Amino acid sequence: MKIIKHNSPAVTLPDPCNLGIILRTLVIANGAMLLAAAFQPPLIATLLILCALRRPLLRMRYNTAVLFILLLVLSITLLYHLLSTPIADGQPGNWWRPAAFSLALTGLTLGYFNLRSRALSPAIAEARLQALQARIRPHFLFNSLNAVLSLIRHEPRRAETALENLSELIRALMQDTRTLAPLEREIELCQAYLAIEQLRLGERLQTEWHIDKTPFDALIPPLILQPLVENAVYHGIEPNPAGGLVSINLYRSKDEMHCIIKNPYYPHTNHQGGNRLAMDNIKERLALHFDAEASLKTQLQQGHYTVHIVWPYITSGHPTVMRPPQ
Repeated sequence: MKIIKHNSPAVTLPDPCNLGIILRTLVIANGAMLLAAAFQPPLIATLLILCALRRPLLRMRYNTAVLFILLLVLSITLLYHLLSTPIADGQPGNWWRPAAFSLALTGLTLGYFNLRSRALSPAIAEARLQALQARIRPHFLFNSLNAVLSLIRHEPRRAETALENLSELIRALMQDTRTLAPLEREIELCQAYLAIEQLRLGERLQTEWHIDKTPFDALIPPLILQPLVENAVYHGIEPNPAGGLVSINLYRSKDEMHCIIKNPYYPHTNHQGGNRLAMDNIKERLALHFDAEASLKTQLQQGHYTVHIVWPYITSGHPTVMRPPQ
């Protein structure tokens, strides 16, 4: 049996413009404010400057970037100390105390994000393994192959297309989920999946795409949309002999991407368990890539189940895009 090895991703700086990173930094710093309340203005100034310098900063080598941040923090702290101390009491005071405190706090914060990144790295690989185990359900594979077999003799071209779609899905599951993928690719995977399900469900499965306002160059963690569409079919279409409609709406609003998937809801069904696993998997991977800037919400209303995903709009040229380790 071939052993799949997972390389540890290279250590990278946290995105200084990410809302989750900013909130965590403020929590760490404000915890230390009990010891030095006057450090708040330099902290805010440092965060603003780091956010403004995000692109060149994230392209630096990790050690170089850390050294730059330490020098920046030291400079801002000393400047603030020199400007504020004479106003306070007319004496320059001991400059080394706020300098030492700011450097120690900066080192603590960077160390926290370093450890957090290392701790979450195995979770990305685990999420990929969960995708391999949970995304293609045994009943889906069995029914898909039966559908293909029924077409081979009378409609060989449709059978060939179905096998190609199935091959694309399996290939996508084997790819590295630590890097972001173009939204256009994820839409193609969803359409390939729906084409396979259409073979066995026929007119029972109706789909409605709203992608006229979709920026196809937007990046998204792989295998986010397809499992949600699969859940919509599995829980919303299969239990009802009359079938139903699965609606997928993708659009951009300012600097955010939105995905809304809606399907019928039937409370009395034997399909259990898979829905929660998929949601937990997707929430985890959204948090790993985007922290607090992404969200997943579900709503049950008037016989319909709706999933709404929000994540930042970024493209391949964005400096925070995760790339596979060299």
